Amino acid sequence: MFYYLLVPLKEYFIFFNVFRYITVRTALAGITALLICLFLGPWLIKLLKKYQIGEEIRPEGPESHFEKRGTPSMGGILIISSTIIPVLLWGDLGNTYVRLAMATMLIFGLLGFWDDFLKIIEKKPKGLIIRRKFVFQIVLSGVVGLILVYLGLTGEFNLHLSLPFFKKWAPYLGWFYLPWIILILVASSNSVNLADGLDGLATGLTFISATAFLALCYIAGHVLWSEYLNIVRVAPAAELTVFVGAMAGACLGFLWYNCHPAQIFMGDVGALSLGATIGLIAILIKQEFLLFMVAGVFILEALSVLLQVSYFKLTGGKRIFKMAPLHHHFELIGWSEEKIVIRFWIAAIIFALFSLTTLKLR
Repeated sequence: MFYYLLVPLKEYFIFFNVFRYITVRTALAGITALLICLFLGPWLIKLLKKYQIGEEIRPEGPESHFEKRGTPSMGGILIISSTIIPVLLWGDLGNTYVRLAMATMLIFGLLGFWDDFLKIIEKKPKGLIIRRKFVFQIVLSGVVGLILVYLGLTGEFNLHLSLPFFKKWAPYLGWFYLPWIILILVASSNSVNLADGLDGLATGLTFISATAFLALCYIAGHVLWSEYLNIVRVAPAAELTVFVGAMAGACLGFLWYNCHPAQIFMGDVGALSLGATIGLIAILIKQEFLLFMVAGVFILEALSVLLQVSYFKLTGGKRIFKMAPLHHHFELIGWSEEKIVIRFWIAAIIFALFSLTTLKLR
């Protein structure tokens, strides 16, 4: 909205020309998202408490978590709102990538909302049956994938797979890009969901990942930087910087209320939407493989569950970890919740910095 109102005024006042710049609008989107979260957070917490929309704790989880029962959940609604509104204000809505990113966040948020609704309102502890949720994730990812393949066939998206450290080899996938997109989106959304188990953990990790992708989006959309670092230039990705900046600001604002002891949890409505959106951003800027580095802690959390379940079935009941996901293992060996969260954040920062250094290694 402001983008379309303010930029034309440059013809009369040169100052308004500043709103053309992506860096300025990204900063404004991030600040706006942060302020929306800080302002609406207390109101939402009171509203959720009033209608008794509180977290249900799984009986098989650590005993220390039982005291968190009843903490307001579904706070992902605040994250999504605080991301979308600033993008509507400061973003160029004519950009297809921005519209697709917003749509992906919303549809996966709706799936998470349904799951939270069943768990909290309908009092079904497991929410959506795992298989059913997985099917819906595949279907939604498939819809996003079909849109991207269509854009690829019309020239608005690159259907070549970009491989790190390979300057000239970029295989054309065509329709085979569809299963790859589905895999990335489903894996990414579930990884964030699995990491959402301690106060501030998933929110902080998402903020760190979003910050790294903010830089990557800007580089991918910049003529000189993309050429200098020898990465695929994706011109529409420049505007995605505004979207990712808003998402980072929203996560930072939500962390104000989500840090230990948490006043509100993001729930599946937040975890699934954020995870899928991060995966989509990686796909749009042709950095899917770099996603595994940027979101390294999320990947480790997901792998710990896969390894635990597989080993348990193969050995007839033996375990690798005391409990999965990985953060629960550290809880059971005596680490405090604050120590786990901060150390996981530190690991995430290292992963993010390492991912950015690989750009120059190319």
